[in-house]
Amino acid sequence: MSPVLPEPDDLLDEAPCGFLVTTLDGTILKVNATFCNWIGIPRDDLVGNKRVQELFTMGGRIFHQTHWAPALQMQGSLAEVKFDVRHRDGRSIPMIFNARQRKRAHGDFHEIAAFVAEDRNRYERELLSARKKADLLLEAERDSQHLLRDRALFAEQMVGIVSHDLRNPLSAILMGLQVLGRSENERRVRVLGHVRNSAERAQRLIEELLDFTQARIGKGLTVNLGAIDLHEITAHAIDELMLAFPDREIVHRPSGPGACVADSDRLAQLIGNLVSNAATYGGRGMPIEVRSQIDGSDAVVSVLNQGEPISPSMLATVFEPMVRGATASGSARSVGLGLFIVNEIAKAHNGSMSVTSSAAHGTEFTLRFPACRASE
Repeated sequence: MSPVLPEPDDLLDEAPCGFLVTTLDGTILKVNATFCNWIGIPRDDLVGNKRVQELFTMGGRIFHQTHWAPALQMQGSLAEVKFDVRHRDGRSIPMIFNARQRKRAHGDFHEIAAFVAEDRNRYERELLSARKKADLLLEAERDSQHLLRDRALFAEQMVGIVSHDLRNPLSAILMGLQVLGRSENERRVRVLGHVRNSAERAQRLIEELLDFTQARIGKGLTVNLGAIDLHEITAHAIDELMLAFPDREIVHRPSGPGACVADSDRLAQLIGNLVSNAATYGGRGMPIEVRSQIDGSDAVVSVLNQGEPISPSMLATVFEPMVRGATASGSARSVGLGLFIVNEIAKAHNGSMSVTSSAAHGTEFTLRFPACRASE
């Protein structure tokens, strides 16, 4: 015995898809129970009272007006167009719409089939999420490749610079040792001085490289903070620098009390780098002025020299590693780490470095850091 099929109207009303018949302006003339159940609105509230586009979200209404209606009029049909339909409780239901324009005896109508697209919408979201993750991974991979290339280039440059800068003092040491073997006492003393200076230069270069490595690869420079007298530390550093630069006048100008908390060795290193920089790039025969003071809650050390001002473009990068200035003679060479290390010492003291440079005032590097620990 063959099964009895429902009436055609019942099949359409309970079909597993929504079905609507509208006028050309979108007014709903017929709608099946499936669609009504999906959106939670009774049939009587829809038929003759609503246009299909009124059921869409605002973006869907705009798309209906600008794309759906013109395309349906020109083509006569549309397939798989996605709209978000508003449920009676306010939530949105993603649906796929197929539409066809029909010519009937009583006029022209639009016949529309609708399908809930929750699974498809979920799939699209997952696909979009996967695409974003893939893009992020690709970007991370590109960044890693750039970083590797930059590190390789940096290593190559560093090896070249160190090889060049270590070669000069080591050559002087070796030549001095040869001369010592066949020289008189007076000449021997003079050569020993050159050997000592060359060895100290090589040692400073190695120390700078070690500090640079610690700052870039580690967690910054280490400091041993303790109670010090800023003026005494500055004066002691200047006394040693006068021996290294006997042809330069270095003037110390302390101001007020000098009690503060800092790493005395690191401060001496900072002052030494700044004075060395001033001696290298400042005007010959002009004094280098070092000031130390406690300004309110801050300790301040500044080094001022006269001479050709630093160009604005160079000022922006002067504390970057491997940035070198140019001397008038072009003879001065360094690894270009001195001011970078100065800046790292300032950071290690929770302070900062600044620089100003003009023909009228000269070039002044200033360290400013808290004079006392936060707990004191």
